[in-house]
Amino acid sequence: MAHPHKKISTDTRNHWRAALFLLPSWLLLLVFFFGPILLTFYFSFTNMTLTGAASEDVLFIGLDNFVSFFADPSFMTVILNTLIFLVLSAIIGQQALGLLIALLMNKRDKNFRRLIGTLVLIGWVTPEIVVAFTFFAFFSDQGTMNAMLAAVHLEPLKWLYQYPMTSVVIANIWHGTAFSMLVFQAALSGVPQELEEAAMIDGATVWQRLWRIIMPIIKGSIMTNMVLVSLQTLGVFTLIYALTGGGPGVKTETLPIFMYHQAFVNFQLGYGTAISLILLLIGMLISIAYIRLLKVKI
Repeated sequence: MAHPHKKISTDTRNHWRAALFLLPSWLLLLVFFFGPILLTFYFSFTNMTLTGAASEDVLFIGLDNFVSFFADPSFMTVILNTLIFLVLSAIIGQQALGLLIALLMNKRDKNFRRLIGTLVLIGWVTPEIVVAFTFFAFFSDQGTMNAMLAAVHLEPLKWLYQYPMTSVVIANIWHGTAFSMLVFQAALSGVPQELEEAAMIDGATVWQRLWRIIMPIIKGSIMTNMVLVSLQTLGVFTLIYALTGGGPGVKTETLPIFMYHQAFVNFQLGYGTAISLILLLIGMLISIAYIRLLKVKI
């Protein structure tokens, strides 16, 4: 029989050996992940700029950057733009549309699923900057959308000027819906078919089967997808910047666009990093709210 002290000693050596093998990975995380995070926290409490005296003589200014943001005349507009873009693009758009497409494709012919899946995936695999220029052409004055309106004798519109938020929301939904579709397809494949068949025999309608059987089973996937899609949407920059630049005026200026303008256009790096922390806090609060909300029984 092995002596217990010898077994403990062997386990300890194995743990140290494993830790030694993981040390390079931890060092890389420390340098390239935790390092920038700590620098961001530090910069957000300073007056650091990209040019001028403050770029060389960095001073600690406490919460002044955060106070400046909440006192900024554009504060409410930027926050509302961010929330509108999030709700319409992520929650109503990608989440709901992805679930709808997955439900329509569920248990359908393989060729049908392959065709629809490929069409939806095209948007997801297309680089964000390409999506932006594609929809810029689509919504331009002489673009495809106005050509379609003219074909049915409707007045053409200046989409990127009159409806800029609608334009960027539609572009982001087209670009990101495939992710939600794939998540929900995987979740629906795990729903026991015998449960649905038993419900059909008992006379349950399509809506009752969806609400009473399918939704509770895939609730975990709904929560995971909603958190991931919302966090990704909060950080969308390239699509909006290339499509509208945050304009016209500040009509599509979300927090990432506003942060970029302050840090790299106005050269207020400390102010910009403070806004990035606020964006991080909003993402954390939204994630916590989703988790609490979806703990409630559907």
